[in-house]
This record gives sequence, C-alpha cells and structure tokens, in this order.
Amino acid sequence: MSHQLVIVLDFGGQYNQLIARRVRECGVYCEVKPYTTPLSELKEMKPIGFIFTGGPNSVYEEGAPQVDAKLFELGVPVLGICYGCQLIAHTLGGQVTAATEAIAREYGKTMTRYDSSCRLFQGLPEQGISWMSHGDYMAKVPDGFALTASSAMCPNVGIADEARGFYGVQFHPEVNHTENGIRMLRNFLFQVCGAKGDWTMGDYLKTAVAALKEKIGDGKVLLALSGGVDSSVAAALLERAVGDQLTCIFVDHGLLRKNEGDEVASVFADKQGHFIRVDAEARFLTRLSGVSDPETKRKIIGEEFIRVFEEEAKKIGAVDFLVQGTIYPDVIESGTGNAAVIKSHHNVGGLPDYVDFKEIVEPLRLLFKDEVRQLGRELGLPDYLVMRQPFPGPGLAIRVIGEITREKLDILRDADYIFREEIAKAGEDKNLNQYFAVLTNMRSVGVMGDGRTYDYTLALRAVTTTDFMTADWARIPYEVLDQISVRIVNEVRCINRIVYDVTSKPPATIEWE
Repeated sequence: MSHQLVIVLDFGGQYNQLIARRVRECGVYCEVKPYTTPLSELKEMKPIGFIFTGGPNSVYEEGAPQVDAKLFELGVPVLGICYGCQLIAHTLGGQVTAATEAIAREYGKTMTRYDSSCRLFQGLPEQGISWMSHGDYMAKVPDGFALTASSAMCPNVGIADEARGFYGVQFHPEVNHTENGIRMLRNFLFQVCGAKGDWTMGDYLKTAVAALKEKIGDGKVLLALSGGVDSSVAAALLERAVGDQLTCIFVDHGLLRKNEGDEVASVFADKQGHFIRVDAEARFLTRLSGVSDPETKRKIIGEEFIRVFEEEAKKIGAVDFLVQGTIYPDVIESGTGNAAVIKSHHNVGGLPDYVDFKEIVEPLRLLFKDEVRQLGRELGLPDYLVMRQPFPGPGLAIRVIGEITREKLDILRDADYIFREEIAKAGEDKNLNQYFAVLTNMRSVGVMGDGRTYDYTLALRAVTTTDFMTADWARIPYEVLDQISVRIVNEVRCINRIVYDVTSKPPATIEWE
C-alpha cells in the first residue's frame, strides 16, 4: 500500500522529531529529510506537503541553511515553523532582520491572536497561548502574503499566501505548550494538503510482513533479543513474516529486573521461530567482580555480550540476515553526523565478523518509539513488554552503585519490584515516563526491632519527559512514597533508609551511572 507523504525538512531544529511524530499522530505518513536533500530527490518522493523545521541560525547570515527556491514552484503546500517561517519570507523576497528588545524578540509562552478566516487557523479560537522561540523578525513579508497572526510584541507572528498554499508561523505548534497547536497542524495536513489520513499501524503491519517475506525468501534470520521493546517487537514481526526461519538468541546476563528473564521466555519460547535462552549470569558476574567504575562495567558487559552471542550463533551455522532494532530517531540522527554515537546504543557493540549474512534487516527503521509500541500491540505482545520502560543495556549493573554482587542485585530487584508495583497500584504509572530504584553504596545507622542496623540506602528515581533529552523529577504523592518506603524497609533485607531523587535533567542525568 502506498501512503501519502509529507516531508519534514530539517534545518537543525530541536523539535524536528516531534514535528514528525505529531504529523504521524494525525494519521499522515511523513519522513524527515535534511535540508541538503537535492530537489530532484524530494520531487521524486511526490509529497503532498512540506514542513520546514526551526533552527538555531539566522537566515540572513552567510552560510545559514537555505532551500532551493524552485521548491516553491512544485505546486506543493509548505508550512514553515520559526526558522522555517523566516526562510520562506527570506527566499520569496521578504526581509528578515535581528529583533530588538522593543519589538519581535519572544521566548516562551505568549498570548497570540489568530485570523480564523485563514485555513491554518480555521475553527480555532481567535487567541491563545503559543510557544515562541525567536530572536529574528520579518521586517517585510513577501508579496502575496497576508498577516494571519500577531502578538503584543510582534505584528507578524503568522503569514500566509493561501493561493499557493504557503504558510509560516513564528511559534512552535508541535509543542504541548501551544494551545490548539495540533489542530493547526491538522488544518495544514487536511485542509491545505488534502491528506486522507491513510497511515495506520494495521496497514503498516500488513505491508511490513509482505516486504519482509519478499526480502528474506527462504533465508535464515538471526536476532539478538534483549527483551526490550524494540527487539521484542522486531522479533514478533519477523516471526509473523518468516516463522521458523528466525532464531532469537536471548542472552540472560543476570542483570535484568525481577522476573523479566522468565517473562521474555514465556512470550517467545513457544513461538514458531527458534528461541535460545542462554543463562550467562555466573559468567557476567565473574567478569564484573571487584569492578566499581560505571564505564568499565559498561565495556565489560558489552564485550561479554558479544562473546556469548558469538558462541551461540556459531552453533546455528550459516545465517543470511542479521536483525537490528534500529528505529526512526536513529535514522534521523544519522543525517546529523552523529551516527556513530547513536549506533553504539543499537548495535550489540559491533557486528560479529563470522556471521555470513547477505545484509542487515531493520524492520522498525521507519517507526518512532510510540509507533513501535503500537505495532507490538497489533502483533499481540503483552502490555508489560510493549510498555516496558527504557532500560539501560548494562541493566541493573549501573543501578547498583559500586561493586556488583548477586546479593546486591537481589536486594535491588526486590526493592525495585515493590516500587513499580505500588506506583502501578496508585495509578501513577500513567503519569511517569521512567521510574526505578538505585542501590547506593552508602550505608547508615538505623533502628529496627529495638536493635541497631547498619544497612544500605535505597534511592528512588521517577521522571516525566517527552524526549528523554530533558526531564523533570516527578511529584509523586507523599502517601504513595510513604507506602513504598514502608513496604521496602519491612520486606527487603539490608535496606534501612529510603531517599527520593528530586533533581531534574539537566543538571543530573536520568540514570545515576
């Protein structure tokens, strides 16, 4: 099935992925392309619309990202956001200058007035809060453009040439802070571009299965299954497509949370594909014995994972295809020059050189994380796998501060399980994006049963975030924290003190190590 396509041209904006996600949430397929993509390539893709992202540059500066002016001759609607708006004005004969303190420079939440006769704002209130982030000003708008939005500081917050389908806004409709921002995007997609909303996960599943069958044929497929969302969904998708031609190797390094190894095995052991669970806990703990430095832990775990994977894969014989859980944000980042950094998180430390494969299969490379979760549901995976929180590759090894032992891991597993269980009971799991326990290396004096204790301090961490690049510490109700604390100190040995991390990112990171 061929989907209608909207192209998001990336000019270095911090919200480029968010724009694409918002478009797809509207049921319209889109792809993010760098602004350097040749016009001929963009034209061949036959988009129904373009969206220009924001960016950190000023359009009038030498070397600032530009767009081929012939793009505006394709007869395809264009929406410019922030820098993208100024780029439209600059390219089509307007004038953009630096704003002054007295006029046009705006940051943050701003009351904005809209011309509801404009198709972009059709059906919306005549004013509302928008999220501004611009230090430049359109001193002159191009011929044929009308002013469609304004604020107290800026008379030309929005511009439009409705006859040609060109629109620009100085604010960011894709962020939650902008009231009715998604409705504005929907208006552009459906009222201006004529979108049909033909992007559904059910359709994607059918086309993906057919494409995998055609690509793989009767070849053998190998997948390193971590039990995380991406690898689990990739495994289920490949199993649906090629059945017993798939072999999943699940390296259980003993660093998973409570019951997770068994949960992964229960889902995949009875599937049509081959499932191999390798109990490597003793092996990993031996290598990690006496190691406290977090980076050293990571390197040991990554290297040992490869060694175990290699040994098991050799037993299988020749393999035609190797599966990676690459998702669309990785693909987008690969165009920014940061590919090596991103890839290190999604390959298992590098590809084994002995595997005789025709090519790498990346069945999720067009999907965002939330779409991967949707696909998992379409494939019938249980919710505890589909909604699994982000979990670091080194697992609990970096949530045990200092030296790792089986005893410490068991203590943390039990405490973390109680934390997650009580969060779910209270219904707070719907409000949190990530939450977990950390066993610190600090011990302190306590009193239990009229006796003195000298045991570990457990730290609880919970955050809210939209992109995991920044995060705010979660305001969990005190009564919920109290219940968690009471249960842990009463039910988990060797813990006599609970602390809650109230630091946002930045300055902290989400994980402790």
